[in-house]
Amino acid sequence: MDILEKARQYEDINRVSEKVRPLFHVTPPVGWVNDPNGFSVYQGKVHLFYQYHPYSTGWGPMHWGHQVTEDFVRWHECPAALAPDKSYDSEGCFSGSGIETDEGHVLVYTGVTKEKDGKGNIQNQCIAIGDGINYKKIPANPVISGDMLPEGFSREDFRDPKIWKEDGIYYIVAGNRDGNREGQVVLFASEDLYNWNYKGVLAHSRGNVGSMWECPDFFGLDGKHVLICSPQDMEAKGYEFHSGNNSVYYLGNYDKESMTFSSTGPFALDYGLDFYAPQTTLMPDGRRIMVAWMQSWDSIFAPASHKWHGIMTFPRELDIENNRLIQRPARELENYYTNKVIYKDEVVEGSRYFDGICGRAMDLAVEINPGTFHEFIIDLARNEKYYTRIVFNKDKDIIETDRTFSGMVRDVACIRRARAGYKDGTIKLRFIMDYNSVELFVNNGETVLSTVIYTPLEAQGVLFTCDGRITVNIEKYDIVV
Repeated sequence: MDILEKARQYEDINRVSEKVRPLFHVTPPVGWVNDPNGFSVYQGKVHLFYQYHPYSTGWGPMHWGHQVTEDFVRWHECPAALAPDKSYDSEGCFSGSGIETDEGHVLVYTGVTKEKDGKGNIQNQCIAIGDGINYKKIPANPVISGDMLPEGFSREDFRDPKIWKEDGIYYIVAGNRDGNREGQVVLFASEDLYNWNYKGVLAHSRGNVGSMWECPDFFGLDGKHVLICSPQDMEAKGYEFHSGNNSVYYLGNYDKESMTFSSTGPFALDYGLDFYAPQTTLMPDGRRIMVAWMQSWDSIFAPASHKWHGIMTFPRELDIENNRLIQRPARELENYYTNKVIYKDEVVEGSRYFDGICGRAMDLAVEINPGTFHEFIIDLARNEKYYTRIVFNKDKDIIETDRTFSGMVRDVACIRRARAGYKDGTIKLRFIMDYNSVELFVNNGETVLSTVIYTPLEAQGVLFTCDGRITVNIEKYDIVV
């Protein structure tokens, strides 16, 4: 039995019931998942692949898992798509991307092998072509090798290719380090997918944005160009960045002739505890959709009883407004609304529950109106023992998420803060909740905070608390899939 078939049989036999996994967020059928890969449209359906180790709930030799959707809410699990079964990817099929072509569905990924002395690895870019279910690695692999990089650029940190086609030419950006071991994004071009040429450095950390830049993505949006990447080893900078692994974006203008990108940034993509390695795709209707791994390398945890580990964010629509990237939940979620509950101009003074405002799979919008108070608190997934707390501090204009009492049994990060953007005396909070996650969109997606929770599902309450007196507007929909 070959390595890929072994993985497919294992996931078939050991598949975890969907009843104990999130309702409408992508999770692995069994085992471990991290970065989203190959996020692309093929034959009218959206395909999402991901870094995948089916045999344990920890990182292992990387495969590619695979799921397909037509609406971002209902996902169909497909057999594992790639496994480390060739000499050029024997240590793993690392992250990459996908694109629809006349030859089929093309996946571009990083193949990893050991150095001859066994002390390090070599990373090169490879291609597999398939029909949406089965994929075959091409004989010409690797199509882009580290030897094509300028002298001094890292062959060991050279990964995560993102492919697109423009004016008849294929392009790839990939993460890399220069001779000073500083993060950068390198650019390649090809007319036929098989013969690639190095075109230069698209962007560079300049020594002050982490180290290695992982999972780059580059695209045009609303008359601008956006570069997304995930720098490792960043230091905290106020509320904009946190220590460790971050995901950031640059916003600017791209000169196609010189292949140069002039930009401002970096800016944080998500201020929550769990967000990394985002990837986007362009939909046929023109929307740019982003999905990310809802996890952080520095706070990996899950209950010991789980036979799966790792969640993707709910897909988000991207727009540029006032020179910043705005994120909103994909509108298809509205097709699954039920049990609508609305409150208008309700007073919160002290603590208060509202009839019908509860649950663990819902879209909950709360508008906080002007009032006399210092802090306003919302406890989600609450019962007599557990809760995840959202605190809005009006005086400091800070929004805070705190999962300390969500059922944590590991000493990992639990609190994260961001600027709230209190405007004209009001602030809008929208929570997309699934069984194991809370994604908070502040002021229509100007700021987003993503948090994973493993609170027992019997904790369903939503408690509102104010240390003064305010009025709120609340709109809630249960999500039924």
